[in-house]
Amino acid sequence: MKFDRRKDVNPKYLLLTFTIICVICLLLSYFAADSVTTLKYYTSKIIIPVQKGINDIGVWTDSKLENLREIEELNKENEQLKKEIAELKTSVTKYQNDLQLFASLQSLYKLDEMYPELNKTAAHVFAKDSTSWFSIFYIDKGLDDGLFEGANVMCDDGLAGIIIECTKSYSKVRAIIDDNSNISGKVMPANALCTVEGNLKTYQDGCLVLKNIDKNSKISKGNKVVTSHISDRFHPGITIGYVSDISYDSNNLTITAKITPAVNFSNISEVLVVTDPLKSIEE
Repeated sequence: MKFDRRKDVNPKYLLLTFTIICVICLLLSYFAADSVTTLKYYTSKIIIPVQKGINDIGVWTDSKLENLREIEELNKENEQLKKEIAELKTSVTKYQNDLQLFASLQSLYKLDEMYPELNKTAAHVFAKDSTSWFSIFYIDKGLDDGLFEGANVMCDDGLAGIIIECTKSYSKVRAIIDDNSNISGKVMPANALCTVEGNLKTYQDGCLVLKNIDKNSKISKGNKVVTSHISDRFHPGITIGYVSDISYDSNNLTITAKITPAVNFSNISEVLVVTDPLKSIEE
């Protein structure tokens, strides 16, 4: 049989014992106040610095934890901002591309209205030969779209070139600035016939050369140069450029002039292709 010690202590005695201890503590604090004060003084010298150190450590730790929480929140915000900035950049790029495309299409629409007598289709330039200028470039339409070798190509304010190769899905275009280009034109309003020669070197100065102009032709700077009615490769009346300089040849029979092309051949993105065939085509 186990012995239960808890039943041996009477609660009355426990109460009496605690009461006596409390009375003794009260008497000591009253009659030995000086001793207790001294003890408190030396105890405080030890305990208070320790408490202060613990408090400082607690404050420092709490501050660092707060800083870590703030840094974590800032990192999250930073990542979110980076994501939003990337999305905004994408949106801005798309907007700029759409705006550029709209401007190109608007330009093509105006160009289309300038030549209502010609049937045309729009095409996109997707590549060019490795030169600084768009002297030879490729468009994303071909035989399946009603195009053909010899079709005239226009952009900006006038003639850009002529298709020299045509496949089912794409075509190759030779620009009027190419060294192999040669166009029969006329200077308006004098109706002075001339030959427009392509030349990449002269185009570096922003111009092309007009040759074989009769010396008696009354031409002046700013006159419009268009494709002539005697050309068998280009529809008549398409703007080629504008006279920028005039000089008389040494033979005293002809005039040579320079023109500024109506097309900017440093950047071509959208073009109009004339789908009406000519009576004959020669390359």
